[in-house]
Amino acid sequence: MKKSFEKYIPFNPIALMDRTWPNKVIQKAPIWCSVDLRDGNQALVNPMNLEEKVLFFNTLVEVGIKEIEVGFPSASETEYEILRTLIDENLIPDDVTIQVLVQAREHLIRKTFDAVKGAKNVIVHFYNSTSTLQRKVVFDTDMQGVIDIAVSAAKLIRELTDEMVAETGMNIRYEYSPESFSGTEVDNAVEICDRVVEALGASPENKVILNLPNTVEVSTPNTYADQIEYVCRRLKHRDSAIISIHPHNDRGTATAATELAVMAGAERVEGTLFGNGERTGNTDIMNVAMNLYSQGVDPELDFSQMNKIKDVYERCTNMKVHERHPYAGELVFTAFSGSHQDAINKGTQYMKNSGTQYWEIPYLPIDPADVGREYEPIIRINSQSGKGGAAFIMQQNFGYTLPKEMHAEFGAYVKAACDKAGREIAPQEVYDLFKDEYMDVYEPYHLLKYKIFEEREDDNHVVVEFKGILEKHGLMKEIDGKGNGPIDAFFNGLRTVNFDGYSFKSYNEHAISDGADSQAVSYIQLIHNGKSVFGVGVDSNISVASIKGILCAINRQESNR
Repeated sequence: MKKSFEKYIPFNPIALMDRTWPNKVIQKAPIWCSVDLRDGNQALVNPMNLEEKVLFFNTLVEVGIKEIEVGFPSASETEYEILRTLIDENLIPDDVTIQVLVQAREHLIRKTFDAVKGAKNVIVHFYNSTSTLQRKVVFDTDMQGVIDIAVSAAKLIRELTDEMVAETGMNIRYEYSPESFSGTEVDNAVEICDRVVEALGASPENKVILNLPNTVEVSTPNTYADQIEYVCRRLKHRDSAIISIHPHNDRGTATAATELAVMAGAERVEGTLFGNGERTGNTDIMNVAMNLYSQGVDPELDFSQMNKIKDVYERCTNMKVHERHPYAGELVFTAFSGSHQDAINKGTQYMKNSGTQYWEIPYLPIDPADVGREYEPIIRINSQSGKGGAAFIMQQNFGYTLPKEMHAEFGAYVKAACDKAGREIAPQEVYDLFKDEYMDVYEPYHLLKYKIFEEREDDNHVVVEFKGILEKHGLMKEIDGKGNGPIDAFFNGLRTVNFDGYSFKSYNEHAISDGADSQAVSYIQLIHNGKSVFGVGVDSNISVASIKGILCAINRQESNR
């Protein structure tokens, strides 16, 4: 008895031992053709209405797609309606070509030509199925019968084109698809394509689009690339054809199949935004385009307003772009992992400090700003987060650049808060933790009043004196110290009132706002009995901010004893 998996027939790859595509590098964008309004629309539970189709069409134009398949006008009244609306209301820019799909059947072809009348630029895309399985199961015919259907349709389309161009001056181009190409014997695919090219009278000056669809993805992407390279080599009329591909995603590898097929010679890609389409969908044009972009290749499409494009897609299709969808998902630029956050934080600092002209941040293949994303959600904090994540939040969201030595200490507080909450905590909660732990620390010691004096002993030496009153639980202590600056003077003054157990370890400061209301923040690291403790002070005067930071560190140490 056979096991369940044994009922499936494995795909036999073609023998292409001298394939060249693995050594190719994609260095320019293919021609893009969107099939969102046809292939994508027919796959929806609730197909788009006219208003949604027009909105989607306009969005595709804004993205920069120049060839758009708008429907199957001979198939239904709604498909006809969108086409006529676009034409009659002059909604098609002069540099955009609309594409219409039709089966290789005479009455449908004639109806399609009636539907496109008046459009400036049109691609008539006709097809018939050619695969071994379709011939056996659906059509009960041999390959010659399939070729005859395609050639007959091509001759009719050429005849109708000549008539319409003579009458209207329209620019009409041809596209032929041997549907289910990937399941067709490759030599049969070559033969039917050559015969169609001849019937259409294509030439190097007037090329036909030969679309080789992965109608059902039946093999690994490298095998599809082999098929494309094989056809490109064997076509008698290769110079009279633009090789196009239309990969589906049944095996979940449509993006890879597309890229390898382009390396193998494909010049044009049909797909949809975010991969919508029958079954598991089509090639995701955005994904492939942004992959090029991430390699320094101009995709010739504009996804700088990704969220807007995504909103239109979700509104018109009633489908959701997954949170992990490449480049577009809500979480694709977000790191929860501590090691990832630390690397991103260091990469951000490297970019700032090095002045490099290149994007060099680990775990972020592109700059989120290039697709209109904000930096705030890049690092989000949960129990998996590390010390670098909390520091990144404080810097990016609130302008506090914590010294590296402080990351571990503050990160431990943030992690404990996440563990206690049992959930992700928001940036504002991170800031509130920082504020509670480092800024709103007024006990047990409070500086009631103070004065800072400068005394110049000679041309090269200034002595600073600090005088003030320190209060603890109602008890007052006068402090008086001298030093080479306000921080040194204050610290020396503390030593006179039994703060000998503290030593100064490090000091960092920076501005946290610009202009007349600029504030300075000071980070002070003290050592008490071998243990490190940080304090933070904020003031418009950097010296005062530092004094506050010292007192904060002492208060934190004393209150935690």
